[in-house]
Amino acid sequence: MSYFLGIDVGTFESKGAIVDDTGYVIATASRPHKMLVPQPGWAEHRPKQDWWGDFCFIAKKMLADSRIDPKAIKAVGTSAIGPCMLPVDQDGEAMSNAALYGVDNRAVAEIEELDVQIGVERILDRCGNALTTQSVGPKILWLQKNRPELFDKAAKIVTSTTYLVQKLTGECVVDHYSAANFSPLYEIDAKGWSNALAPNIVDLDRLPRVMWTTDVAGQVTKKAARESGLAAGTPVIAGTIDAAAEALSVGVTRPGDMMVMYGSTIFIIMLSSKRIQDGRLWYAPWLFPGEHASMSGLATSGTLTHWFRDQFAKDLPFETAFRTLTEEANASPPGANGVIMLPHMSGERTPIHDSHAKGVIFGLNLTHNRGDLYRAAVEGIAYGTNRIFETYREIGEPPKTLLAVGGGTKNPVWLQATSDVSGLPQTVRERTLGASYGDAFLAALAVGAAKKSDIGAWNPSARKVTPRTKHRHVYDKQYRIFKDLYGQSKGLMAELS
Repeated sequence: MSYFLGIDVGTFESKGAIVDDTGYVIATASRPHKMLVPQPGWAEHRPKQDWWGDFCFIAKKMLADSRIDPKAIKAVGTSAIGPCMLPVDQDGEAMSNAALYGVDNRAVAEIEELDVQIGVERILDRCGNALTTQSVGPKILWLQKNRPELFDKAAKIVTSTTYLVQKLTGECVVDHYSAANFSPLYEIDAKGWSNALAPNIVDLDRLPRVMWTTDVAGQVTKKAARESGLAAGTPVIAGTIDAAAEALSVGVTRPGDMMVMYGSTIFIIMLSSKRIQDGRLWYAPWLFPGEHASMSGLATSGTLTHWFRDQFAKDLPFETAFRTLTEEANASPPGANGVIMLPHMSGERTPIHDSHAKGVIFGLNLTHNRGDLYRAAVEGIAYGTNRIFETYREIGEPPKTLLAVGGGTKNPVWLQATSDVSGLPQTVRERTLGASYGDAFLAALAVGAAKKSDIGAWNPSARKVTPRTKHRHVYDKQYRIFKDLYGQSKGLMAELS
């Protein structure tokens, strides 16, 4: 029997899976970590502890629990949050904490500077993406301007998956899907690095070598084998960003397939038959040559529910707090008795791309209770998600199939509200392990043990979420107010910043 190992590093937790060549899950493991917020607008991880430390802990635990001979692992796939920005030395060791993906908005000034210097339309045309807090290029420029000594000493500037693969193999690589987030340093048509638009950010030889996701980057080194428990010589693929691996894990394989990932943030990936160019969305080559992906996402989703629990449910046992909050939200009617929440606690990503956006709780009176507020929080996330669905419809690329995945699928109020607000049904697959399962599948693809169409057999459909039309009039009204509330207060939000 052949086995494949996948490990994913998320915002608050890392997860792993070992599967056999039929997709059956042999072992799983997880390990929590924290997102550091050293100052408002920043979001960081400690790569050695949170990324590599988690990887080694999870790999060793799964091998011990399953009692599988490490030599029976035929390939390793890994993914991680991204795109991140991390300077590393000649040996691939982290030189600082890593600046995370779009929830970190430290480089707002650099985005504005590059937009003026290059031109917004030129960036969009050449790179496929407007510059946003999701872009790595402005964060590299921020490092150059604000930490010049660190920038000068760095051998490479990498993202999270690159760091893990380099720790495993000694090879510094990145897949095309991740590289496309390094705007303005990656050109879509050329499928490679270019400093034609911004020659003064970083020398291109200080960026990772670009590969396709399932290309084998290298083999596990003897040093990595000692630290991780894997067998030296095991093939390791280039890997990708967690959301992409998660999309594949639930069967996003055809144009019109859309993954909605209910995680720390909402992240959406939809495959398309051609390149979608719209400044409100993100674009990248998909994991395989000749395929296209359009991405979008909210900045604060699961993190909002965690914040709510930590601030307003201190009286509840930590282990059962979410279950109790969900029960209280179920007792509140759709529309949360008139309470509307803007979930922009870390600014907002698509489609408004507003780093100054703020969270708002609107419509309170003395009859409201905690259940109303918690329902308003998850409904606010649903409204923000629907605004993304609307954007795809406006550009003539509506999703054909919605595939829901992530920890938030265990929250029935959140999941149902998203379908009720949007009017779109959702499918939840049998296995909701997420990106780590996708990583294992990608590893199997890399060595010829599976083909893309096999994912339906690996992970069949389990249930559907159907929109309830009887609540549509409530949600249509609330959604209109949600959009107007942001539109009328965004100037005040900017003043607060």
